[in-house]
Amino acid sequence: MILFFALVSLSLAIAGATAFVIFWPLALVHIRDCHPAVLAELGVGAFLNPVALLWLLRGGYRRTGDRNLSGLATPARLALMTIIAGLIGAGILWLLSTVLS
Repeated sequence: MILFFALVSLSLAIAGATAFVIFWPLALVHIRDCHPAVLAELGVGAFLNPVALLWLLRGGYRRTGDRNLSGLATPARLALMTIIAGLIGAGILWLLSTVLS
């Protein structure tokens, strides 16, 4: 049963990855078009850049005051948090299953 829940957690991470791949590039294109200073802060290749991902997790997009950017970056942030939570949950449950067996 524990491994089933680990698999469910992994599928949660996959669902988060799907949403992340949809919303994060849209947010980055909006940043490129409307916020060159933020783009300079995030750097080149911001899609999987750790600095950009931490900026997203911290909610740095709120400082811009752009409601359109918030509308794109908020789902990307929730998706990234879902990926992290799903992977952590799957890892913990997998470790628990190996300890109990």
